[in-house]
Amino acid sequence: MERTIIFCMLFFCSSMALTAAPHKIAKYKQLLKTIDRLEPIVKDKDVELLHTPENPVDECLFTAATCFQKGTLKLQPENSQVNSTFTQTIKALKRFTFSHSGKQCESSCESYEKKTPREFLKSFAKLIQKVIR
Repeated sequence: MERTIIFCMLFFCSSMALTAAPHKIAKYKQLLKTIDRLEPIVKDKDVELLHTPENPVDECLFTAATCFQKGTLKLQPENSQVNSTFTQTIKALKRFTFSHSGKQCESSCESYEKKTPREFLKSFAKLIQKVIR
């Protein structure tokens, strides 16, 4: 009887672990689509350059993602015609949460090079693709 209970518990726990990973990957893929929607409607000229993490090491993924999330708040719509789409997309990016690995990163957002908003978004997309893999 005890073996059956232990087996059932192990089976349940392993099935929960397997279903959690695809859900997280689906969320990251949705985030990637959101970034792709934002890229063509973001103002790229005469704007503030943004600290853009490039190829962060694994320990710095959470810090880099946080930098990108903060940077999106500084983005501006290209024109007033895309303002509502832009606002909805930014809200979706703000709501997204990243899981912290628990490892500390030595670098801060300000340590990264500043780039244009479109380059910033391309680097953000690269980061998300790295997390998905």
